[in-house]
This record gives sequence, structure tokens and C-alpha cells, in this order.
Amino acid sequence: MKKHILLIAFLIALSVNNFAQNYNPEITTDELKVTIGFLASDSLKGRKPGTKEINVAANYIKDNFVKAGLTLLFEKGFQDFELITKASLGKKNNLYFMGVKGVSAKDFTPLAFSKNALLNTKIVFAGYGLTVKTDSLDWDDYKGIDVKGKWVMMLKGHPELSNNESKFNDYADERTKVLAAEDKGASGVIFITPVEMDKEDVLMPLNYDKSPSQANVPVVNITRILADTILSLSKKEKIEDLEKKINKTKKSISFMIYEQLLIETDVQLQKQVTKNVVAMLKGSDPVLKNEYIVIGAHYDHLGMGGSGSGSRMPDTVAVHNGADDNASGVAGIIELAQKLSSEKDKLKRSVIFVAFSAEEMGLLGSKYLVKHLPVKANQIKAMINLDMVGRLSLTEPSLMIGGTGTSAETEDILKEMTPKTTIPLKYAPEGYGASDHASFYAENIPVFFLTTGAHEDYHTPFDDVDRINYNGEKQVLDFAYLLSVKIINLPKALTFKEAGPKSNGGYRGGLKVTLGIMPDFASQDNKGLRADLVRKDGPAEKAGMLKGDIITSIDGKPVKNVYEYMARLKQLQKGQLISVDVLRNGQKVVLLVQL
Repeated sequence: MKKHILLIAFLIALSVNNFAQNYNPEITTDELKVTIGFLASDSLKGRKPGTKEINVAANYIKDNFVKAGLTLLFEKGFQDFELITKASLGKKNNLYFMGVKGVSAKDFTPLAFSKNALLNTKIVFAGYGLTVKTDSLDWDDYKGIDVKGKWVMMLKGHPELSNNESKFNDYADERTKVLAAEDKGASGVIFITPVEMDKEDVLMPLNYDKSPSQANVPVVNITRILADTILSLSKKEKIEDLEKKINKTKKSISFMIYEQLLIETDVQLQKQVTKNVVAMLKGSDPVLKNEYIVIGAHYDHLGMGGSGSGSRMPDTVAVHNGADDNASGVAGIIELAQKLSSEKDKLKRSVIFVAFSAEEMGLLGSKYLVKHLPVKANQIKAMINLDMVGRLSLTEPSLMIGGTGTSAETEDILKEMTPKTTIPLKYAPEGYGASDHASFYAENIPVFFLTTGAHEDYHTPFDDVDRINYNGEKQVLDFAYLLSVKIINLPKALTFKEAGPKSNGGYRGGLKVTLGIMPDFASQDNKGLRADLVRKDGPAEKAGMLKGDIITSIDGKPVKNVYEYMARLKQLQKGQLISVDVLRNGQKVVLLVQL
């Protein structure tokens, strides 16, 4: 069946490429329809990184770059990199308790971020596993109990699941709870799903959460039936009764369970290779041709969706075609490549065109590219990112341009260009954001993020070709072309400016406090959190933190990755003075940060 589908995809690509041999170098709706139609076809199964189908898309993009007259970079246009695509059960998942042998995937399952280990020790029940002390919330499920070296058994969620505005919400995710248990000295964590969350008592799916960061302890989910068996031998109440009592009284319940529990965890993280597609158009100016403008768009999407994929319909397994997100952007850079190539003698600077992979998994493709550039980083003078440019509204059209504060000249350039388009322009000064331009902004490169915005079909199976506004996208690309030419031919390169967060949002996730950095979300070494950018006049910068510093501890508590960083910040208060340990060029530096 797979061979049959790939053959169909090949035949479609062949017919499309035959059509494209006589392409019009102008930006046309006909070519947009062909490109988006191919990339968002069911045969490509949503272009998930690591699949055969996304490689078909990569080849299609490469072929179009060649037909546009671009020079392929890296290995015939492909920049390969590894990523983790899936978590699966290994062969060594075992559970034994007082003569009871648990069945993997039926009675218990490890979580994807669990440490692989064997632990045989006593158990402590610790309510919801929460430990929070803020001005408005004081709750400690660990009060009066010793969990050092033991399994900690806890309920998922919190005592106010029906309240969307609950103050517990920020502290109830599994990673935050595991980190709290580690801080208390626990050697393992057992999650139980409360009845209010799932009456059927279904085990948590083994979903890879797009981060290679692992816990320092084994972490498992067991059924309520198994948990009740464990509790009964110590003559304790059933899980459902404990849940009801905690929720009703809003008081913690914790106690020792003295029997030994042996659990062995074995999670296998499967790696695949995916690729950025990269090509260059050389400039004509004898001096400025050694400066580069990057024009990019990501070509990956969510595959077949499902739990843990990022789909907004996680219970629906179906092709997530990603016509707008982001076949529209890829079609855009192909059209721009054709038009700019036809006028290459008029272009002073060189242009690098990139179709990024694994954007949906945390900007992995663009992160990899900026760390392994085909030219020196200081030669790249600007980056233009097209992401979701195919749904220009028919009733209230507007084009959002992000990164307008990342160079001293950007706003003046846009004011000059506003009369050249009929689309109302909206500006956002910040350079960070949930798309590939953020990776370039982190390297002090001015960015332009063009998008027509999100819509109700975003990250669902309904983001399909019949909902693209092709005439609207042509208007967006006509403007993008004019903007590109303007930046390519500037007599002097743009002057970079920091344009960091001005309010809650972005990567802060609604936290009460911030250090004023942009974290390295894509790091896989689990040895600390790199500051990709330190915002000018922010708390970290005032304390002496530098771009590239690796945060290893906050307020005396270890930080290995972005999850632990966020969890630490949740526990802090505005105005608090904290210590932050960083590694700088291999040397430990301790900073005092006033939040």
C-alpha cells in the first residue's frame, strides 16, 4: 500500500514538474494552485518529518529551485539533520508488587520522558503531587512525609479540574510535578488518572512531546485498579475516595505505603533524518554579492495528527494537509525564487532560499541551519519568513509583518512601501515568535515575518487547498517581492536592534516573571538551558548575563532544559532577588537577578 501511494505521489510530481518546465517567472495563481495542490495532497500524508512522504516534498522543492536557476547548497540542496520522531516501549518494562505482575501497556506504562531504570523501593502517596507557595496559593502535598529514595504515587491534574481559571493550572503538568518530586529526593514517580479526568481509567498514551529532555527518575502511569490493589494491602482508601475527599475539603492527603514496589522502565526514542532544502541566487554587485538575504518557509506539517501531534483535534487521526500551514509559504518562496532569478542581474546582494523541516517540532530546521550556515553568520543581513500566507481575509484583509522593531530602518522602509500594496499592513515589533524567523533573530539578524494569520482550520484536517485565497496570496507575494528587492538592493545593510517581549506572551507562556531571555528551545544535550538572546535592560542583562550563557541553576535548584526552566520560573515572584548559575566558556558564573 505504501509503495502504491508513493508511486501516485511520484506520478503527480512528474506531471507537476512537466507543467513547471514552462513556468512563468511572474507570480501567478495558476502556479500557486499547482504547488500548494501537490504539497497539500493526501498522498503526502501531512508531510511529517522523518517520513518517506516529506522526502517526496523535499525533492519537489529542490527540483523547483533548480528550474528557477538557483545553485544548490550543501549536499545537492539537502541539509540533513537528526530528530526524534517517536517514543515506543522497549523490551524491559516490568512491574512486580507482592506477587502481582503488572502487564505493560495494560496495567502500567512509562511516560515518554521517563528515565530508563529499575527501581525497587517503598511508596509514598502524595495527593496531587503539588508544592506551591505564592501570595494567593499555599499547598504542599509533601508536608510531613519523607519521599527520599522512594516511589511517589500521585494523582494527575489538581483539585479544581472543572475550573479553567484555577490557580493550580500553572503547576499541574506532569513534568513540573516530576521536577518537584525530584527536588524532594524521590527516586521515581507514579501517576494515577483521577476519575474526574477519565472515568474509563485509560493509560496515558506514550506520546513523544517534541523534547528530548528526560527526567532524572523513572516515571510511570498505572491504572486505578492497580493503584487500589497497592493501597488495599496497606488498608488505605481507594483512589476515587481519596480524590473526592481532597477535592471536597481542599486539603492535602499524604501517607506512607510500606510495601516494596519494583518497576523497570524502558522507553526507546526513535531517531529519523530529515532535511532542509537550501539553494542560492548569487548577487551581481562585486562587493554586496558577499552579503546575503535569507528567504524561507517551513514545509513540514503534522502528518496524520493524533494525540501529541500538535493537532487541535487530537482525537481525529486523518491527513493534516497543511495547505496554509505551510504549503502556502513554500509556494511563495518558489514563486519569489522564479521572479527574482529572472531579474538576477538587477540584484546586488545574494539570496539564500530555504525550505525548513521540523518547524512544527520546535523550529528544529531553522535552529540547525543557523548553527551550520553555508556562509559566515555576519554575512547574513536579513531574513524574510513566509508562514501561513494563503488565507487573506475577504472581509477584513490584512497582512501582519512581525519583526518591525529588529532593525533601525525597517519602519521607514515599510512606510515607503505601504502605497505599493492595497493590503492593509499591521506591524508587530518583536523578533521572537513561534516560527523560523525567531532562530535568525536570536543570532542578531533583522527579520521580517509575513503572515495572513491563524484561522479556525489551523492545525486541523480542514486546512485544505479549497480554502486558500489564491488571489489574496498573489497580492501578498507581490508585496513580498517588492520588499525583498528593496532589502536586497539597499546601499547599506540594515542595522540590527533588539525587539524583545513587551508584555506577557510569546515564549513566556503567561508567567508572572521573566529573566528577559529567549531560551534555546531546540537544545538536546539536557545539560542546561542556553540563552539564545538576552534582552537589553531586562533582569538578566542587568545582572550581567550574556548571550550564549548556559543556565544550570535558578535559586539553588538545577535547570537542565527548557521544561525545568519554566517550572522554576513558575515558583518565583515579581521583585524577588534570586541567584542564577551559568556556564560561560566552561566556567561557572553566579549572577544575582532582580526579577
